[in-house]
Amino acid sequence: MNFKHITVAGSGVLGSQIAYQTAFHGYQVSVYDINDEVVEKAKKSLKVLEEDYKRDLHATQADVDAATARITYFTNLAEATKNADLLIEAIPENPAIKIDFYEKLSKVAPEKTIFATNSSTLLPSQFSDSTGRPAQFVALHFANEIWKHNTAEVMGHPGTDQKVFQQVVEFAKTIGMVALPLHKEQPGYILNSLLVPLLGAATDLLVNDVADAQTIDKTWMLATGAPTGPFAIMDVVGITTLYNINKLEADATQDPLKLKTVQFLKENFIDKNKLGAASGEGFYTYPNPAFQSPDFLK
Repeated sequence: MNFKHITVAGSGVLGSQIAYQTAFHGYQVSVYDINDEVVEKAKKSLKVLEEDYKRDLHATQADVDAATARITYFTNLAEATKNADLLIEAIPENPAIKIDFYEKLSKVAPEKTIFATNSSTLLPSQFSDSTGRPAQFVALHFANEIWKHNTAEVMGHPGTDQKVFQQVVEFAKTIGMVALPLHKEQPGYILNSLLVPLLGAATDLLVNDVADAQTIDKTWMLATGAPTGPFAIMDVVGITTLYNINKLEADATQDPLKLKTVQFLKENFIDKNKLGAASGEGFYTYPNPAFQSPDFLK
């Protein structure tokens, strides 16, 4: 493996984290997003990450300054990818958007560039043909707050070149991740095969008026010893992602409960810009959410 330059497409919650973690570990990083307004927002997110790394990883100011200096921003996809050894895609969890992106990407990225999707629920085989280079395409999935929750699930599709797969596994290790190779395609990989049903069950309880979000979280935390409950997790993941996952399932199945969940999330959160921890409010308000209070579990 001789990766030097990494491009991250999409600068939302996880895209920003992937870019910063990669730059922090010495790589030159190009961040691509669709317009200047989104890019400016990403720059602010990365400033917040500097403080997170100093607090949680005991990074020095020189460390974070050096990482930030390795990051360049682009709104032109051809410019963003012209030196890319690896492109990590972290754009919205919507098949049509991803397919359109890969069709455009395949026309401008160098032949050497390996493509990796950070999709949390979709399979790489759904997009492999759109990439124009299916043998050089894998999934590389990170958990939120990747500098602390340093999992990197690597999943190929039936047409992935095993050498490419192994290169991505080795790359993940070089940016401080614990690489977790999957031997076959699995919707939701390992992490979300476990997590999504939990979040879905919690949402069902809330939408069906069984209990409020704080009571559900309190139950999970008390009974399992977990540091947070499902709704606190949803705030960190981002309610837009939660909404997109539920909408995909609702559109496909027309399940009445899923349709009700989509409407609930749209009306109470998406339309009110209550998008989770990153926006300052979701199921909890930040920076001091109720579940962090010493009295929360009493």
